[in-house]
Amino acid sequence: MIQYKAFIASSLDGFIARSDGSIDWLTSDEYALENNDLGYSSFIKGIDCIVMGRITFETVLSFESYPYGSLPVYVLTKNPDYKFESTNPISIFNGKLENLTHILEKKQFKTVYVDGGQLIQSFIKEQMLNEITITRIPVLLGSGLPLFGYLPKDQKLKHIKTLTYSNGFVQSDYHLG
Repeated sequence: MIQYKAFIASSLDGFIARSDGSIDWLTSDEYALENNDLGYSSFIKGIDCIVMGRITFETVLSFESYPYGSLPVYVLTKNPDYKFESTNPISIFNGKLENLTHILEKKQFKTVYVDGGQLIQSFIKEQMLNEITITRIPVLLGSGLPLFGYLPKDQKLKHIKTLTYSNGFVQSDYHLG
């Protein structure tokens, strides 16, 4: 059975990006931690595949270099005509999450990184997300793209651990279910 996990940062007031999608507040030098990636390297080593929303994928493409190397990436989009050519293992998917799970299981993926605010919300709504690591950045944006959205019913989480960093970041891991 696949374990779906998210690893994401948000402002203290719960936004993952500005309204225009910018994450400039997240990459500020003021928050730099020398030689510390907040556990991301360790997290990504345990990942077999990444699923991400199209908007997040297009943000990743704007980075100086493509960060995922040979790790398979599935880009989820509602646009059936969305195309992308790459030498990296990138697949475009526009179906239901349960169908994606069947595809990933056939490929024998066990641990999948879910990335992108809307996609994380969809996985939570479908009760498919198993774990989430949230790193709270000590900044208030006042508005933007929220990490969480509407849920038809309460979603219970079990706290796993919380770490604090010298730059004010607070990182919490939760199990959903």
